[in-house]
Amino acid sequence: MKIGIDILGGDFAPGAPLEGVCLAYAELPSHVRLVLIGDQEQIRSGLSQKGLDPEKFDIVHATETIGMGEHPVKAFSQKPNSTIATGFRLMKEGNLDAFSSCGNSGAMLVGAMYTIKAIPGVIRPCITTAFPKESGGFNLLLDVGTNADCKPDVLYQFAILGKLFAEHVFGMKDPKVGLLNIGEEPEKGNLVAQAAHAMMKDSRDFNFIGNVEGRQIFSDEADVIVCEGFTGNVVLKFAESIYSKIKSRGIDDEYFNRFNYELYGGTPILGVNGTVMVGHGISTPLAIKKMLTLSYDIVKAQLPEKIRQAF
Repeated sequence: MKIGIDILGGDFAPGAPLEGVCLAYAELPSHVRLVLIGDQEQIRSGLSQKGLDPEKFDIVHATETIGMGEHPVKAFSQKPNSTIATGFRLMKEGNLDAFSSCGNSGAMLVGAMYTIKAIPGVIRPCITTAFPKESGGFNLLLDVGTNADCKPDVLYQFAILGKLFAEHVFGMKDPKVGLLNIGEEPEKGNLVAQAAHAMMKDSRDFNFIGNVEGRQIFSDEADVIVCEGFTGNVVLKFAESIYSKIKSRGIDDEYFNRFNYELYGGTPILGVNGTVMVGHGISTPLAIKKMLTLSYDIVKAQLPEKIRQAF
């Protein structure tokens, strides 16, 4: 198995990605080969300084990067030798089983759609995030940013994608799926939410439990919560801000400590023909390590193939 990572992606590159690689190398099985994409000299020097033999890794030289502020489509097409474009070229050629980056997330989505493409039948791929439950475990929320506007059939597909992710990667048996709304009654919400509820209520594709309100995101009512990317991203950023405020006030709480994004690493782009992971731009080595080990879990679970079969 070969797992690739963009060493030049993220706010703290190349230091944080290299440190994350070192942490992941110590945990991943011996048959996993990490493919490091970036400046070859920097990578070799960084690995040697950390006491690791560069020959234990595959190193692909690429010095061009796609900046966080660059237009994803233009940058991906105009920088064919960037680390992100190189990673996707390797995936398309069958030389990577997974590819991850903490760089421009829009470019990662564009790269996935342009090269390995969406799984036939999937209208719009999406990304997800995990929110800790008070009773233990966590809920998956999707979409959290790639699709600001969605039609009811897209939300229906998000439910399938989330269910498969929860089931095959995290081992949740028959996960409960809820639709994020402003009330529990079927007639609540905007027209899209009402139509989505009507489509989901009799579904045999997943275990739909009805509407879920914002106050239930951290409870046991559901395991997978579906919404369009605009709402999902607002919820995600709000939760991140609460965690930051708690930490800034010196509060150490067992439950709220589980809001730390480092514990969850990155998120896969669900619905594309391969395992593509997007990490937070401010990812620390611990978060990057988790992103790489989650990549391994997703490849091992053959999640893209499970999604392909479902659609």
